Amino acid sequence: MKPPLDLMEIEPSRTIGPGFEGADLALLTAMFNSVPGRAVLVGTDLVYRMANQEVLDFLGLGEDAVIGKTVADVLGTEVHQSYQAIVPRLLDGEPIRWEGWADYGQHGRRYVQEALTPFRATPQGPVLGCIAIARDLTEARVAEQELADQVRREAENDALHSAIVATSLDCIIIVDGDGYVVDFNPASEKLFGYTRTDAIGREIGSLIIPEKYRAAHHAGMARYLSSGISTVIGKRVELEAVTKAGAMVPVELSIADVSVGERRFFTAHIRDLTSAKAAQFEIEWQRDALYQKEKLAALGSLLSGVAHELNNPLSIVMGQAMMLREKISREADTMPQARDCAERALRIETAANRCARIVKTFLAMARQRKAERDYVSVGKVIADAVELLSYSLRTSDVTLDIEVAEGLPETFADADLLHQVLVNLVVNARQALEEKARDGRRIVLSAIHEPNTIVIRVRDNGAGIPAAIRNRIFDPFFTTKPLDHGTGIGLAVSRGLIETHNGTLELSQPQPQAGAEFVIRLPVTDREGTAASAMIAGKAAASTRQSQFQILVVDDEPELAELIADIAIAQGYRPVIANSGHAAARMLSEPEARIGAILCDIRMPDGDGPELYDWLSAHRPELIDRIGFITGDTLGPSAGRFLAQTGCPVIEKPFTPEDIATVLQGLTGDPLPPARAMTSGNN
Repeated sequence: MKPPLDLMEIEPSRTIGPGFEGADLALLTAMFNSVPGRAVLVGTDLVYRMANQEVLDFLGLGEDAVIGKTVADVLGTEVHQSYQAIVPRLLDGEPIRWEGWADYGQHGRRYVQEALTPFRATPQGPVLGCIAIARDLTEARVAEQELADQVRREAENDALHSAIVATSLDCIIIVDGDGYVVDFNPASEKLFGYTRTDAIGREIGSLIIPEKYRAAHHAGMARYLSSGISTVIGKRVELEAVTKAGAMVPVELSIADVSVGERRFFTAHIRDLTSAKAAQFEIEWQRDALYQKEKLAALGSLLSGVAHELNNPLSIVMGQAMMLREKISREADTMPQARDCAERALRIETAANRCARIVKTFLAMARQRKAERDYVSVGKVIADAVELLSYSLRTSDVTLDIEVAEGLPETFADADLLHQVLVNLVVNARQALEEKARDGRRIVLSAIHEPNTIVIRVRDNGAGIPAAIRNRIFDPFFTTKPLDHGTGIGLAVSRGLIETHNGTLELSQPQPQAGAEFVIRLPVTDREGTAASAMIAGKAAASTRQSQFQILVVDDEPELAELIADIAIAQGYRPVIANSGHAAARMLSEPEARIGAILCDIRMPDGDGPELYDWLSAHRPELIDRIGFITGDTLGPSAGRFLAQTGCPVIEKPFTPEDIATVLQGLTGDPLPPARAMTSGNN
């Protein structure tokens, strides 16, 4: 880029100088004065010969300081040298035009359009110099550059805005003052199901606002536009939006009022709260689950104490009634009223047995343990469940029909867990009938055998389960019962228990006016009889050696200890009694003590069952495999851990003589090993 030549104004009365005698000075002068820009005539020696007034004004110099001076004198050496480079082209007669930034030395850089025209006195004459005419476009160029920069910045801002809006995880919807969509980002497309093309130009109320809220939306917008008062704009609110498919979505909304020039826009930032609400529900569900577990743990602790207090007297009542009945039966010939007394003893025994089964049922339902499976008679499980619930059904005027098919095969299962499931289903059915007239309440509990399957049905004639919640009734903590009347875990737990038995628990398809029916399907498993036969044979062989053994009974309740001793005597054993663990240790420390088996209570003052077991491990290890425990505290964590660690046989209170006989036969099945010498004294 070449710097321009500066021109000096020439008085009309002056000559141009040597070599210009033939020029029309007047015409040239008039031309210079009329040029709209800076015009100069420069000789080939780069000396100013003419310059118009614009040149003088630009340079801030008088005519005498320019005319006759070189470019170097006026603009400096660097500008002078730059013009020397184009002199040969001008001498060849080449006109030169260019546009750009030029350096004017101390006068700064200017943006100019310049035309350099070779000057001849005659058409065929030599080039005497050049006429340089320059238009200064600096201000226009600066303004143009500023405008271009502004356009670039706006384009960059638009690109940045688009990038932010396009990549935002939240929905961004921009509407104009009339409520019509002007921008709809990809997150909005994903959430609401509309494409950007579909959404732009649509009224926002008909697009994502549920129909029931549209009137309030339009009224609120009108109020804000007229008064500036709004309950939404500038705040974060939670509400519902509707998608293209009609689904309701929980969202968090924030609206900003933005004015661009005279136009008004509203920018809505919308966050989908579906995941957050689901997480919140999960947290609340877990909190409720923990609360329910804590309640069940507290219930288990309570049942443990209640069971221990009830089981001791129940065991005494059951055992004494049975022994009384047997004694009366043996002396029937000498007692005129023997039959009546035997029947009364049997009634006492039956009632005590029923109480014992109820206590055991509660313990089985609350006990935290793995399933203990055996071959189970479904008919027996049903009968036990009915017996437990008979009173509540009778007082609720509910008729219970039992339909158990004959010859129903057994299934390999945990009887306590099946009992728990049946009780829960029948209780639910009874509660469902509370809204029905008392004279028509009915529950049918049936069991049939299908190929390889036992099918149990519990059906009531209540109002049934509404279609809207049929798919949710097995969800944990879902309940339709009033507060404090249900936890919502019964059906979920029941289904889980049945599935652990490789079975299913389902709600059958509704029938007209048939109430609700739950169906349990359990697999049928063939019984393996060899183990049972071997056990029976073993017991029979052991019975021949019973009289050889002395049995130590350890219990802090004298009546219960005496009952156990009486049962042992009836089985052919020779019992002795100790009323505490420490007393038992002292007795066993005697050299002449030849104890063949020990039946010991777990919870006792003055030395409990675990303490006696530890003493045996240190002083009489040959008896470690000959001790069994009697307890009503199987729910207690310490008792449960102790029994699990030792593997000792256990009899749960209340017990029957058969329970005592079975454990004693197992403990005395092998010959008694010799006692080793005592290494210490009493405990």
